Amino acid sequence: MAQTQAVDAVPEKPARSVRVVLLALMITMMLAMLDNMIIGTAMPTIVGELGGLEHLSWVVTSYTLATAASTPLWGKLGDMYGRKGVFMSSIVLFLVGSMLSGMAQDMGQLIGFRAVQGLGAGGLMVGVMAIIGDLIPPRERGKYQGMMAGVMALAMIGGPLVGGTITDHWGWRWAFYINLPLGIVALLAISAVLHLPKKRAQARIDYLGAALLTVGITAIVLVTTWGGTEYAWTSARIMELIGIGVASLVGFVFWQTKAAEPVLPLHIFRSRNFTLMSVIGFITGFVMFGATLFLPLYQQSVQGASATNSGLLLLPMLGAMLVTSMVAGRVTTNSGRYYVFPVVGSALMVVGLYLLSTMDTGTSRLVSGVFMAVVGLGMGCLMQITMLVAQNSVEMKDMGVASSSTTLFRTLGSSFGVAIMGALFNNRVGDVMAERAGALGSKVTEQSAQLDAASLAKLPEAAREAYQHAVSAGTHSAFLLGAVVAVVSLIAAVFVKEVPLKGAGPKEDTPTPTTPVAEAV
Repeated sequence: MAQTQAVDAVPEKPARSVRVVLLALMITMMLAMLDNMIIGTAMPTIVGELGGLEHLSWVVTSYTLATAASTPLWGKLGDMYGRKGVFMSSIVLFLVGSMLSGMAQDMGQLIGFRAVQGLGAGGLMVGVMAIIGDLIPPRERGKYQGMMAGVMALAMIGGPLVGGTITDHWGWRWAFYINLPLGIVALLAISAVLHLPKKRAQARIDYLGAALLTVGITAIVLVTTWGGTEYAWTSARIMELIGIGVASLVGFVFWQTKAAEPVLPLHIFRSRNFTLMSVIGFITGFVMFGATLFLPLYQQSVQGASATNSGLLLLPMLGAMLVTSMVAGRVTTNSGRYYVFPVVGSALMVVGLYLLSTMDTGTSRLVSGVFMAVVGLGMGCLMQITMLVAQNSVEMKDMGVASSSTTLFRTLGSSFGVAIMGALFNNRVGDVMAERAGALGSKVTEQSAQLDAASLAKLPEAAREAYQHAVSAGTHSAFLLGAVVAVVSLIAAVFVKEVPLKGAGPKEDTPTPTTPVAEAV
């Protein structure tokens, strides 16, 4: 019943109003993606004023933990109580966290306020995807893939540049305050022109399921964040976290079979396509965030690129991703067919990552740019298609949990990718430095986090060459691992079943009145 009401409510809005809603959604999506990239650039200045260098990592970790843990809950609340109110609540919470973070007087306050901000951020991306799922039938949704991919590329390229500019000219607090005017514009637009039916679920919120899932996700993210850095992978603390995480998630799965209104209904995983898209989304997150971490490091350390324009170094990959995503969206909308994109995308990702693993100290920027473009072409085929097919695989009443689950798997994939590829990279760099430079190599490795092109130029020639070879060896190992992991995505893609996209024609579950509105946007 809720599904019919939600769909029928859309045609009443003129096309201009729908465009305003989509613009507001894109602004919100930008807020969610920009934050960590802007803050990363401002962190040295923040530490200089607030102190607390030993707690620096928690400024990012608290945000990441809160975002990952709250993502499934926001999706479920939207399904139960109505998408609009829940989405606006997440924006307000994000803005409150941003304002408080900008007002922080010490590192402890900043970490706590970043957690508040992260709780709100967990609902931003989920809300955007779920509302688009309500407004636009899957067949028409492909048109907007390019828009979403463009926002993602703009955030990745512009984030470090914007963060540096704001910090230099306005001060680090404005790195948080800048969210306020953008968020208020999005709130006003959504409040005025987004009209979705209000819901009121009779069942109570599954508090036990929410608690178990939160503990499980928190333990997983802490393992991937601390493992190999704060604590050894075999340390008692990491083993304890693994045990807590596994026990919580097993308990969560068991409880979801008993709960009246489960946080994550297990029946959605009966859809083969939904399960496969969850796997592909996990792998895409694993590869993408690993690549965006190690590529700038390689280009700064080995190819002598400037750290100031680190976002621009990823332009070949992000540009290719944007173009392919737009093409895939148009083809999907026009033909209703999508099977080829997960398969081709996964294959390109495997090939591209293997090519990146062949880079050494003599690889030119042109060649590395071509290799990055191959990876970008692959990710462009996958980034939005995974969400589209996942949403198409569930009923309208489960749109929120489908969107949040897909987002969560991608987030967890990125955590595992950064942790595992990072551990492999660090071990390889340490081994090569020890082989090539002995005691001096160990000293340089300890300072490697601060080694940009300018710092490298000051090192003795032997140490500099040893470090460049070490970074090259480290990226080889990391990207080779990424290529092997991407093979799993290719295998999963082969088994995807091409189910007709809803909204492709008159269907009982997607009434035709939505199509003219979507086309008018």
